[in-house]
Amino acid sequence: MLVPPGPVYLLKLLPFFLIPSALAYYAFLTANKTFWGGSLPHWLIISVSALARPLLFVFQRYLNRYLEHRAAAANGAFVIPHVEEKLPNFAGFSLVKTLVADIHKSHPGTAFQEWRKQYGSTYQLRLPTDNRVITDDPDHVKAILATQFDAFHKGPVTYDMFRSLLGTGVFNSDGDMWKFHRNMTRPFFTRDRISDFEIFDRHASHALKLAKDRLAEGQPIDFQDLVSRFTLDSATEFLFGYQVDSLSAGLPYSPRSGIPNSSEFLNHSSNVFVDAFLAGQVQIAVRARRGPIWPLMEFWKDEVKPSREIVDGYTTPVMLRALEERESNDREKVAETGSDQTLLSHLVQHTQDKKVLKDELLNLLVAGRDTTGCTLTYAFYMLCEHPDIAARLRQEILEHVGPTDRPTYENLRDLKYLRAFINEVLRLYPPVPFDGRTARKSTVLHSKFPGSKPYYVPAGTRVLYSIMHIHRREDLWGPTALEFDPDRFLDERLHKYLTPNPYIFTPFNAGPRICLGQQFAYQESSFFLVRLLQQFTNFRLAPEAQPEDSIPPKEWALQGGLIAKEKVRSATHLTLYAKGGVWGRMDEVSN
Repeated sequence: MLVPPGPVYLLKLLPFFLIPSALAYYAFLTANKTFWGGSLPHWLIISVSALARPLLFVFQRYLNRYLEHRAAAANGAFVIPHVEEKLPNFAGFSLVKTLVADIHKSHPGTAFQEWRKQYGSTYQLRLPTDNRVITDDPDHVKAILATQFDAFHKGPVTYDMFRSLLGTGVFNSDGDMWKFHRNMTRPFFTRDRISDFEIFDRHASHALKLAKDRLAEGQPIDFQDLVSRFTLDSATEFLFGYQVDSLSAGLPYSPRSGIPNSSEFLNHSSNVFVDAFLAGQVQIAVRARRGPIWPLMEFWKDEVKPSREIVDGYTTPVMLRALEERESNDREKVAETGSDQTLLSHLVQHTQDKKVLKDELLNLLVAGRDTTGCTLTYAFYMLCEHPDIAARLRQEILEHVGPTDRPTYENLRDLKYLRAFINEVLRLYPPVPFDGRTARKSTVLHSKFPGSKPYYVPAGTRVLYSIMHIHRREDLWGPTALEFDPDRFLDERLHKYLTPNPYIFTPFNAGPRICLGQQFAYQESSFFLVRLLQQFTNFRLAPEAQPEDSIPPKEWALQGGLIAKEKVRSATHLTLYAKGGVWGRMDEVSN
C-alpha cells in the first residue's frame, strides 16, 4: 500500500521541525532551573520552543543571502536580482500563486514576461522552500545545456515531482540512468528507420479521410484533435508495433454545433487513454510551479498516479508481449537479421526490467505524440492566418512531389520552404516552451549581451529557461521577430542572427541531451503537411465552433505584441497545446 504524498512529505520534515524546538526546549528548561529558579511557567517554555523553527528559518534565509553575496563577490560575480513582493505578501507564497495561475488563466509565461520588464532577462524567485532562477538569455541556456553541462542536472526535486508520471525514463533521469536510456535508444533513430514512411502514409490517409467526411457534412474539424490522433497512432506503431488506433474513434463535433458525440466516440478506449495522458501532464505542470511543497496540495492522494495506471493499462500488455517474443526467439538471430522492427523490440534486447521499459515507453510517447502534434496544430493555425504562405507551400510541393505522389526522403530534403515554414512554427510556438535544470554545484553564468553581468548560481538552485521568449526576442531575431515569416530561415537574416548565435533557436533542446527524435519529428511533420497541402486548400479558422472557454480573453488584447493578435488560446503542461483545440475548415482539391 502506497503512503499518500502529504504524510510522507511531513515525515521527512519532522527532523527539520522537531530538532530545533527540542534543543530550544531543553535549553530553556536548563536555563529556567539554573538562572530563574524555575519561575518561568512551563507553557511559556513550550510556546517559545515552538517558535524556534520559524525563527531559525528566517535566520537561515537571511544568512544564506549573506553567504550568497560573499560567494558571488569571491567569484567576481553578482547575485541575481529577485522579484520583490508587496506587503502583506512575503516568503514567496504570492509568487507561487501567480505561477499556478499562469498555467490556468494566462498566456503561457505571461508572469515571466511581466517580471522581465522590471528585472531583466535573468532574475530569481525567492519561494517558500527554494529559490528559482528564470532566464531567457541564450548564453545562459548554452551554458546549462552544453558548455557547463556537468554543472547542471534534472535534480532530485524535479525527479520527485515528475516520478508519478515519467518514472526513471530518459526525460526524468540523470547520470548513469540517463546515459543508459540514451545509449539504449540512440541506435534506433537512424536514417533508415525514420525515413520509412509507410506508417506515416497509412495514418495520414486515414486522418485526412476523416477530415474530408466531416467537412462534407458541413461541419468544421478540430485540427488539434485530428493530428493528435495521427501522431498517437503513428508513434505507438513506430514505438510498440501496436497502435492505439485512436483514429478509429472518429472525430468530435464542436460543443457549439448542437450535435452530440456518439457514445462510441466518448467511450472509445483511445479517448480514455488520451484523457488520462493529458490529465497526468497537467497535474505535473502544476506541481512544477508549486515546487517542493507540492505534496501538501496532494496530501491524501497522488493526483497523477491514477492517470499513470490507465496509461500503463495500455502499454503493459504490449511490453509483456515483447518480452515473451524475446524469450521465444533466438537472441542472436534477432540481432543478426535485424528483426527488431520496433523500438520496443529493440529495447527488450537491452533490458528486461519491466519498470524501466514502461517508464521509457511513456517518456518516448510524450515526445513522439505531443511535440509533433503541437507543431502540426500550430502549422494549421498559421496556414489559416497566412493564405499567401499556404499557396507558396502548395506550389513548392507540386513542383517537387506532384499532386498525388507519396513524398520520399529525397523529396522532403528538397522542400526548402517547407522546412523553413516548420522552423518558423517551432520558433513562435515551440512544443516545449519552458524547461529547466538544477545546479549540481555552485557556478557562474556569463553572458556577452550588452549590460549583462556574470551571475552567481548557488548549488541546488533550479534554473528555468524560457525557450518561447528567447524565440520571440526582437534584439535576437530583429525587428520582425513577432511576425510569422519563414523566409527568415532562408534569407540574409539567417546569417545575421541565427548562424552566429545558434542558441537563440532550441526547439529540440541542445548539447548532450538534444532530442534524439529531432529528424523523426521533422520527417513526420513534413510528410503530413505534404499530404495535407496536396489534398486541401483555402484553410480558415471556424471561430463559431471554438468552445467559449478556449477563446482568448479580452485582456490578452491589452498585452500587445503577438499575444494581442492570438485567435487560439495557447496553454501548456509538459508541452504547448491549444486549449479547446483549433477548429477550422478547408476545401478539398479536385485533382
